Amino acid sequence: MRARYGLPMKITAGVAATAAAGLIYSAGIEARSFRLRRITVPVLPRGMRDLRVLQVSDVHMVCGQRKKRAWLQSLAGLRPDFVVNTGDNLSDTEAVPELLDALGPLMDFPGVYVFGSNDYYGPRLRNPARYLLEKTQGRHGLNGNAPVVGAVHNPWEPMRDAFDEAGWVNLTNTRGRLKLGGVELAFTGLDDPHIKRDRYEQVAGGPDESADFSMGIVHAPYLRTLDAFTADGYPLILAGHTHGGQLCIPFYGALVTNCDLDTDRVKGLSTHTVHDRTSYLHVSAGCGTNRYTPVRFACPPEATLLTLTARP
Repeated sequence: MRARYGLPMKITAGVAATAAAGLIYSAGIEARSFRLRRITVPVLPRGMRDLRVLQVSDVHMVCGQRKKRAWLQSLAGLRPDFVVNTGDNLSDTEAVPELLDALGPLMDFPGVYVFGSNDYYGPRLRNPARYLLEKTQGRHGLNGNAPVVGAVHNPWEPMRDAFDEAGWVNLTNTRGRLKLGGVELAFTGLDDPHIKRDRYEQVAGGPDESADFSMGIVHAPYLRTLDAFTADGYPLILAGHTHGGQLCIPFYGALVTNCDLDTDRVKGLSTHTVHDRTSYLHVSAGCGTNRYTPVRFACPPEATLLTLTARP
């Protein structure tokens, strides 16, 4: 009996130990290994000065996350020209004060924001394998799935009021502007497509011709929104939502995006083309996780400093 079953038992124990080590690493180390990514995007009109944009996304704040709060506060030392918050700030109904404490130093800078589904609704415990199943069936969020029943409502209104009071521009299915030292910037934003709150028809028409530069902002990079922004001629689109795949395979990449975007563009800078028009797309991998799946693997939490430069 020992000769027959000893090896399989050792293998099983080894697999279990490896899985446990992976869980400890992904939850205890990588999920808290915050880092800043820097990229350059050549999108500005010729002759325009460079702009430094800090994108923060998918904070998913939970009470007691002191390391995340301190890291977010430290980003103010970058002194960006403006901040873009692409949503999903909460993963705890009690965490609004801690979120505002974390973002407080950044709110001293000009900024714009959109919300994601987790700003409006609390998280639910889900089997991660369902994301793979939904991918194969082409269902994501409320875009193909049944409406959520009995959802926990997050206290998003105090968060919105604090952002507004700080001067950040609310881009919920609307347009907005920032003036930075004589430079006029225009923004067109959408509410979260993941829960079908986007209303592009309310903001359609393309970039503001009276501004020096225009860009599109959305939480979840669903193709219908990317198509609309690109077809209308926006040179740059910023989004979040995907968590970069969150649990990735080394040397392969993400398995899911939690929307209909392809996994090749799950995070970082890429392009999106519609007919004869092409936009730059930047998708942030975000710096948080759902409170019920507080793990990341081969996809560390991040914020991004984008330096916008003139087109060649």
